[in-house]
Amino acid sequence: MALFFRGLFSILVIFLVVVVVLFVDFAYKTFSVRQRDIHADAIVVLAGGRGRVEEGVRLFREKKGDYLFLIGVDPVVRKQDLFRDREGEALADRVFLEKASRNTLENALYGREIIARKDVRSILLITSRYHMKRATLIFRNTLPRDIAIYPYPVDTKNLKEAWWSDRGSFRLLFSEFYKYCLFRFFFVFASGELRTQAMGNGQ
Repeated sequence: MALFFRGLFSILVIFLVVVVVLFVDFAYKTFSVRQRDIHADAIVVLAGGRGRVEEGVRLFREKKGDYLFLIGVDPVVRKQDLFRDREGEALADRVFLEKASRNTLENALYGREIIARKDVRSILLITSRYHMKRATLIFRNTLPRDIAIYPYPVDTKNLKEAWWSDRGSFRLLFSEFYKYCLFRFFFVFASGELRTQAMGNGQ
């Protein structure tokens, strides 16, 4: 019996070490993603976090994308609340709001329908930095493989770069790490089916 418990303890220690290593790697990669100065067919903003929509609108006005898709917008919000043409502009017709989705997976599922309708082949994906790895994972496993995804993280005050010394940042990062791992496991079984559906919607 003692041998059994020693073996169980060893397995638990190994498991915890693996989790710690994976979490530190997740945190490092979260902060290593940089904003890239590129042009994409569309700018896709996952609404709901501070600064995301504003950054998407700014990039769209700077011609970093041909379309602006605002995904997960509150149903009571109108387009003119988020985007209005300035004098001499004619961009509003290329701005589209999606109001049905309420989580990241739904963002991707509903968002791909808009993306497919416009024959988009590359997107600039905008969300908060802490959310970027999970969002990118879900979009990569939901959209057809021939659509390029360029992550564009937005920094927020509730995530400190010295996350190990800030309780709120640590809790936020670990929560995202947990959700990310769940989706990694989920897509082992579901990604093929989701992509098949996505390609079907694009036809």
